[in-house]
Amino acid sequence: MNAEPWTRAQFEEQLRAKETRYHTHHPFHLMMNEGRLSREAIRGWVANRFYYQATIPMKDAAILANCRDREVRRRWITRILDQDGDGAAEGGLEAWLRLGEAVGLERARLWSFADVLPAVRFAVDAYLNFAKTRPWQEAVCSSLTEMFAPAAHQDRLATWPRHYPWIAADGLAYFRMRLSQARRDVADGLELTLNHFTTREAQERALEILQFKLDILWTILDACQLAYCR
Repeated sequence: MNAEPWTRAQFEEQLRAKETRYHTHHPFHLMMNEGRLSREAIRGWVANRFYYQATIPMKDAAILANCRDREVRRRWITRILDQDGDGAAEGGLEAWLRLGEAVGLERARLWSFADVLPAVRFAVDAYLNFAKTRPWQEAVCSSLTEMFAPAAHQDRLATWPRHYPWIAADGLAYFRMRLSQARRDVADGLELTLNHFTTREAQERALEILQFKLDILWTILDACQLAYCR
């Protein structure tokens, strides 16, 4: 006998409950916020996370390519412009490059992805492949880790100046920028997810998808901890 679907409020509550598996709870991230990471570890995280950041516009382009709904495409395309810039604004990737410079990394080195750990490359590539090969609604659902991101950005803005004064303050612009953008993106992604996953089976599938994305982010920090915390 099929279980009754959750109400929209119950389904959203189930999705938000996944916060306990967000990478802010990872030991590496806890050490970061507590000021216990070395310069090497901070630089390693910035370099590896840049591979993820650079892949995000490609992920969003895959969603657009798979989506025949014009209105959804109009809403979703702003995410690509947020990252890549649109002429008027430099975008998130430029802000992350400035973060890299603030921690002592050269732009060319970041763009070369020479410092990307194999496990990070594998995990991020798997995420991009998911977005390319699965229905666009599933890829949209996977983006809902953004529900938990504003708190992470706020923590970095609050703790990094105190614990890592060697990082230039203007290098933290990415985190400030994403505070508002992430909240807007969550509203879009959450609405689309709540509208599409309406049976109990589909809702449980959505939770599996969100967990998959949480595992991707957790794996990035697993690799960083193994590489840089000796």
